[in-house]
Amino acid sequence: MDLFLSTLSFTLNVTAPVFILVFLGLFFARIGLVNDEFNRVASRLVFSVTLPTLVFLTLLNTDLTQVFALDLLVYAGLVTLIGFGVLVWRAGSIPADEDKGVFVQGGFRGNLGILGLALAGNQYGDAGLALTSILLALLIIIYNLLSVVALNLWRDTQEGQGINWRRILVDIVKNPLIIAVVLAIPTSLFELPLPDLALKVGNYFASMTLPLALLCIGAALDLKALRATSSLALKATAYKLLFLPLPMVFGAWLLGYQGMTLGVLFLVFSCPTAAASYVMARAMGGNPVLAANIVALTTLFGTLSISIGVFALHWFGLS
Repeated sequence: MDLFLSTLSFTLNVTAPVFILVFLGLFFARIGLVNDEFNRVASRLVFSVTLPTLVFLTLLNTDLTQVFALDLLVYAGLVTLIGFGVLVWRAGSIPADEDKGVFVQGGFRGNLGILGLALAGNQYGDAGLALTSILLALLIIIYNLLSVVALNLWRDTQEGQGINWRRILVDIVKNPLIIAVVLAIPTSLFELPLPDLALKVGNYFASMTLPLALLCIGAALDLKALRATSSLALKATAYKLLFLPLPMVFGAWLLGYQGMTLGVLFLVFSCPTAAASYVMARAMGGNPVLAANIVALTTLFGTLSISIGVFALHWFGLS
């Protein structure tokens, strides 16, 4: 009984603060304290400024030569590509072209930059943040690349064109998170000095990121829209929270990963769908209602699935 209670307490300490902020955002929106315009501007600020700053400073303050693990990066990248391939294969049976790319993106693109960092920091402190940031450096690029490919794939096919690789490349190069990673890695490796004033201002921006972003995620949830949730949104949610992360984590365990590494991999793979997927789907001709429903469902059910996963890993002494 004592073991159960201590494990439950550990789980709640990891997941509760993060998801409480999400549901506070939902509550603030319902009472009118946060409106759509605020959420739109704040989300744009997070995506364009504060989150890239957080990623940059986290990588800057990380000794990349100590936490860099090529085998871990290869595994994370490989299973992500496999998961993407499975989703593209499953999307072939979806009738509407505007739904296909949204389904694929919703099934693999986790909210790693916000929820992943928040959960890893709560569970493992600075060490967890450092390891998650290394994975983030790779997966941000892969997620954005594959999302653009998925959303362009059927759009260009529908327009009678081939895949517009030039447009894909431009979208990747302009992504603020990718820019932050590309700038942070050489700055960290070569220990390039930055002015103290810039670092202090950057830390102010970075400290805003997680609470503001989590509140925005909650405020963007539309519970009424869930009444119209399609079976396709439920399928994407099942892939994002169960069908992909479970075999990914099991495969990592078979390869010998345990402790913090296995725990971080679970948090990375099981994160709810990124809220940015809705913005990208809407801008690139996908079905925005489907995208919003996937984000809402994975966020709501992710509260339960992540808590159960953290509890199980801690109960069996694997994290």
